[in-house]
Amino acid sequence: MTTYIALLRGINVGGHKKVAMAELRKLLTKIGLSNVQTYIQSGNIIFHSSVKNKEELEQKIHHAIQDHFGFDVSVLVRTGLDLQRIFDDCPFNNEKKENSYFMLLHTNPNDGLIQIASEKMYEGEEYQIINDCLYLYCEKGYGKSKFNMNYFEKKLQTSATTRNYKTMLKLLSLLAD
Repeated sequence: MTTYIALLRGINVGGHKKVAMAELRKLLTKIGLSNVQTYIQSGNIIFHSSVKNKEELEQKIHHAIQDHFGFDVSVLVRTGLDLQRIFDDCPFNNEKKENSYFMLLHTNPNDGLIQIASEKMYEGEEYQIINDCLYLYCEKGYGKSKFNMNYFEKKLQTSATTRNYKTMLKLLSLLAD
């Protein structure tokens, strides 16, 4: 059995796409995932599965949520090792890293798309794209950033979901348990 994390995008935000975590855990157990845990209400799911194909797991979870809850949710599945690599690859110094955001990309963008996305910069905001993650540091915080996920998704031609440093740390600790 492999330990995975599924990151859902856009649930329980502003009263939209409401998903009760207990109900979600029950649903995912019903479709064959084991040891299902959730962390906070924003769609962080840790589970075990004998399925080795992450895309197959993404589709399985996506369809289960769509059938059960009646709405479309983007699902990104990574292994614990993937998440640790993403965290470790953060290019910022410790001070910036602790205040940065990890925009996990569904696919690795090609160099040409990275070049196009990198043409825009704002003062007090830094980002680097490394493999399947865009690392974003905003001096004034993510809520006041001039960048948003839609900009990067459009330029990089992939979907994404964002987690902050503290959430990444907590997920890694849950994966280690």
